[in-house]
Amino acid sequence: MTAPIQHGGGLSRAMARYGGVAADWLDLSTGINPCPPPLPEISAAVWHRLPDADLVQRAEAAAGRFYGTGHHRPLAVPGTQSVIQQLPAFAGPGRPVAILGPTYGEYRRVLSLSGLGVDPVSDPHDIRPDHGLAVVVNPNNPTGRLLPRQTLLDLADRMAAQGGRLVVDEAFGDEVFANSVAAEAFVHPGLVVFRSFGKLFGHAGIRLGFVMAVPEVLETLATALGPWAVSGPALAVAEALFQGDLDGLRSRIAERKAGLESALSGAGLRTIGGTHLFSLLAVRDGAALQHALCEQHILTRSFDYAPQWLRLGLTPDPASDRRLLSALLKAAA
Repeated sequence: MTAPIQHGGGLSRAMARYGGVAADWLDLSTGINPCPPPLPEISAAVWHRLPDADLVQRAEAAAGRFYGTGHHRPLAVPGTQSVIQQLPAFAGPGRPVAILGPTYGEYRRVLSLSGLGVDPVSDPHDIRPDHGLAVVVNPNNPTGRLLPRQTLLDLADRMAAQGGRLVVDEAFGDEVFANSVAAEAFVHPGLVVFRSFGKLFGHAGIRLGFVMAVPEVLETLATALGPWAVSGPALAVAEALFQGDLDGLRSRIAERKAGLESALSGAGLRTIGGTHLFSLLAVRDGAALQHALCEQHILTRSFDYAPQWLRLGLTPDPASDRRLLSALLKAAA
């Protein structure tokens, strides 16, 4: 599995095939908050200068308060994908990698391209003593599967005992705070945790994520990424929004999730999984339904490895809920 993956968000490809302009389309192909909070004022100095240590530290401290890591500061990185690219260095020479799946495909692709043996597993108990690295996306994308916190900590203990590490990707974990293992990652040698900024806050274009791990792992990642890896404007946005109206943000997301679910149930469709930012459907033919919706300028996400699945992100408003319901009913007619 080394070919480039077609992720959600490919609106330009959809327009090239189905026509229209971006304003015509309802893009539900990604799991991103469709109602982002307003961007804060950013001083001219932040745009003009390279990000200094004080700005980095303030943004990381704000992230630590948000993620509940106490005095430990998460490492700011230019999007989670940037550190996925660094994972082969942590697998251990000659040791295979286990990925709990099906899940976000870039893990398998990046690790396979590095020459490592990659074993997709469907149960944490299938992770073997020879595995040097294990990857769990929790909650999972696209199924929404959620492993209990203690299961993850027990698995991290197992990985550490066998000289390996567990990577827990909590990109969609912002609404299951009690299940997070982010704080433990700073003191557990077998645990690394990734978090995403852009999904919850709806500003994915700034490319920002955070990593929690013991100091030597964070130092290795920081060295690999190089100086000024995260832009000053991204850090300034994060510092401000982490301290903004989080209750209002979460309330709006919950409202949009309810609107999406209402549209899906109104069309008689069965939700089999998801998170607060997307829903996963089981249908007869996911690609066919995706095509029918694209003809009505609604973009969704199908999966070549699961032809019956279709994932839909949140709609931005009630009018879009009604548009989606109408399109689904037309596609079924």
